[in-house]
Amino acid sequence: MAGSLVLIDSDTASTSASITLTGMTSAYDVYMVTVNNVFPVNDNVYLHARFTESGTANTTSNYDSAYINLKDTSAFNNSQYTNRSNFYVGNNYIGTGTQEQLNGIFYIFNSQESGEYTFITQETVSAGHTFTVWGNQGGGVFTVTSTVDGIHFYLDSGNISSGNFKLYGLRK
Repeated sequence: MAGSLVLIDSDTASTSASITLTGMTSAYDVYMVTVNNVFPVNDNVYLHARFTESGTANTTSNYDSAYINLKDTSAFNNSQYTNRSNFYVGNNYIGTGTQEQLNGIFYIFNSQESGEYTFITQETVSAGHTFTVWGNQGGGVFTVTSTVDGIHFYLDSGNISSGNFKLYGLRK
């Protein structure tokens, strides 16, 4: 797949309030996003994502998702959300403890189909507070028929201390 990926946009967080990756166009049908070594400034926070339209994050309550939480401390469980104003990126708090971080890969579909919903899949792994390790796998749908041109990441409290964010197009 490496030869199929075309880097569209990237950003490195450095005590950043948020990260926005844009550049989705009709040149690609599918996009891939990677987030690596995401560390927060505040303790016990979630990373969230929203799609952008014309470069602005859509904050309406039109995000639905479902995924499985794989935990090192207990049995797995399922999570689902409807009519939220964002997607959870993983479902584990991350914080300021040693090596608490989040990593993930996302695929985005239908971003340029103005008459269809935009879909996202996610696979994340995080080492969270009290150093619990969680893997999350699932997906979501942005229930708005619009053209999406990017993705916006932010924490529910405080800044992103560091992390690498990349948006790729997958060759047709």
